[in-house]
Amino acid sequence: MAYYYGNSNSGGFLSNVPTVTKNLIIINVIVFIATLINENFMISAFALFYPTSPYFHWWQIVTHMFMHGGFWHIFFNMYTLFIFGCVVERIIGSKKFLLFYFICGLGAAGLHLGVEYLQMQSFMEHAALGQAGAVQSIQALKMTPTVGASGAIYGVLLAYAMLFPESRMTLLFPPVTLSAKWMVVVFAAIELVTGVSGMASGVAHFAHLGGMLIGWLLITFWKKKGTLFDRDSYC
Repeated sequence: MAYYYGNSNSGGFLSNVPTVTKNLIIINVIVFIATLINENFMISAFALFYPTSPYFHWWQIVTHMFMHGGFWHIFFNMYTLFIFGCVVERIIGSKKFLLFYFICGLGAAGLHLGVEYLQMQSFMEHAALGQAGAVQSIQALKMTPTVGASGAIYGVLLAYAMLFPESRMTLLFPPVTLSAKWMVVVFAAIELVTGVSGMASGVAHFAHLGGMLIGWLLITFWKKKGTLFDRDSYC
């Protein structure tokens, strides 16, 4: 009987997940559990607030990416990160994937705050004219936290579509199958329409679009420079 030694992949399910994707999922889950234990503290300290809010801290630009508003929020975000993050990280390398993820997340926060700034200016103009409800809108904007990794994950989804544009993707509902490139176009169009129209309030649509935009710019830049595939960083 022959015996073999080496990598037996006996480390369990997570041992097959690339390093960065695995650790991002673990950190998100730990932060979610901490939020369940002390929600008021976690939200006030680590969710993203408008810069003139009394709850705003500079580190929230990063920490809000690890916060989630409920079980299904974190479940679908981490499921999407697992499905597409594993592939993208193995292709471009762990170091570049980590950089990509955080830059997409920061870009998402930047566009989201930019849109909130325009909203704030509009509310302040209305308040100066004495319009009813403008002051309440200003206060509501300042006190509304933004949480979630969706901006960074939309960037990862965009990267997957750029790397494998003709791969087939099927939605759970409705059960529609499209190529990855067209699926991302549909997602972007939906986010733009719902964001501009305000049809789905409570969702940071422009953060999603910001993540996708930054993701597209980064992948395009790395492709043009010929540095997209970092062989030394493969997991």
